[in-house]
Amino acid sequence: MATTVFIPTPLRPFTDQQATVQVAGSNVGEVLQNLVAVHAELRNHLFTPEGRLRSFVNVYVNDEDIRYLTKEQTPVGDKDTVSIVPSVAGGAPAPETPASLDLNHDEVRRYSRHLIMPEVGVEGQRKIKKARVLCVGAGGLGSPAALYLAAAGVGTLGLVDFDAVDFSNLQRQILYSTEDVGRPKLRAAADRLRGLNPNIRVVGHETMLNSTNALDIFKDYDIIVDGADNFPTRYLTNDACVLLGKPNVYGSIFRFDGQISIFASKNGPCYRCLYPEPPPPGLVPSCAEGGVLGVLPGVVGTIQATEAIKLILGVGDPLIGRLLLFDALQMKFRTLKLQRDPACPVCGDHPTVTKLIDYEQFCGITPAVKAADAGTLPAELETTVGDLKRRLDNGEVFLLDVREPSEYDICRIEGSTLIPLGELSKRLGELPQGADAKDIVVQCKSGIRSAKAVNLLKQNGFTRVQNLRGGILEWIARIDPSLHSY
Repeated sequence: MATTVFIPTPLRPFTDQQATVQVAGSNVGEVLQNLVAVHAELRNHLFTPEGRLRSFVNVYVNDEDIRYLTKEQTPVGDKDTVSIVPSVAGGAPAPETPASLDLNHDEVRRYSRHLIMPEVGVEGQRKIKKARVLCVGAGGLGSPAALYLAAAGVGTLGLVDFDAVDFSNLQRQILYSTEDVGRPKLRAAADRLRGLNPNIRVVGHETMLNSTNALDIFKDYDIIVDGADNFPTRYLTNDACVLLGKPNVYGSIFRFDGQISIFASKNGPCYRCLYPEPPPPGLVPSCAEGGVLGVLPGVVGTIQATEAIKLILGVGDPLIGRLLLFDALQMKFRTLKLQRDPACPVCGDHPTVTKLIDYEQFCGITPAVKAADAGTLPAELETTVGDLKRRLDNGEVFLLDVREPSEYDICRIEGSTLIPLGELSKRLGELPQGADAKDIVVQCKSGIRSAKAVNLLKQNGFTRVQNLRGGILEWIARIDPSLHSY
């Protein structure tokens, strides 16, 4: 009967770099003694000369500390795992300057903690310096990914973005400061990254990524880091990576949840193997509608940077064929297996997608859907904030707010009734109906969700209903600037 023992990185030089070792034993004490019998150099790191387990080494069976079980007498079976968790200081002395590094003195000092790592060393840092990595998006995920790739010394770091810095970005997009609000993101990002590491080359692609330019942009890079915030760009990035043979380091975030994987690598799955088709437009809310915990993209983007560096170095076990799920609310990670789909239209055995397509059409974003997503409907189904103000003053309308309660707490239009969009279909009876009922005006943050609500109400027989164009943000800008904008 053998038990799996997890060996931490500092002790792997004494187990022939093995991360796990199968060791026989009926309890923890027997397992550890049998472990050091095979790997003798471990003994001094785990036990005192008197044979006691060292006080700076903790041992866990599964996820339980043996100090709170029966210590070294804790029984183990072949389905259990034993984890050795030693104390780690978190620092290291600077190395002496090696000769013929192809690194200057500043780089040696800067990357000293890399150079002394056997998994990186001089040759690994050379690989990082020669690497070319492109970040698709310089927002929530692109910010931490770009910062850590720049700090690591990635020689050429590309960024694709065409947006400007907004106040609402600062909660999570740590590339930018308050002084950058209003500046193009790429200019602000380049200044920040060059300030962090002047030894790297930052290349900005200030454009909307699309089917006509993606291949030309991607071809000059070794690795693509996907920080997109919409489905058309995500599928476009995937397909371009497959067609060019570039690994795609994927990340996505929403509220408290994150996903990370590596797609389009040799013999590995692509994004379409996991999600063959996008969800219908509007079914999955964006972070702008649903929100995101500010630190979440920091965790996910940092993992993306880690995976990119592992690919550059050719070390470790990258997330190829695996999907890492992160639940920040429960502080849990889970890993699911992914398989390449032989029938995948892009990376399968007989691909049918051999060139980039119209990804907005593929994702169902037709001109009509774009109009609805922009909060614009036929003229008779919309009203302006000025018209709403007049009708509210005259008591002529029922104002329905379909945002979330947390948004309603930030700001609200006086006299509005809150029914979140997700609850609306079950609460139609709370709305005015009949010949003498008031007209209904539906309002949200910017007019997107309220446009969906108008369509829902029309489908359920409500005829006198309109959408507030521009939502409460337009109301704040033109009618009541005393309200908080968000």
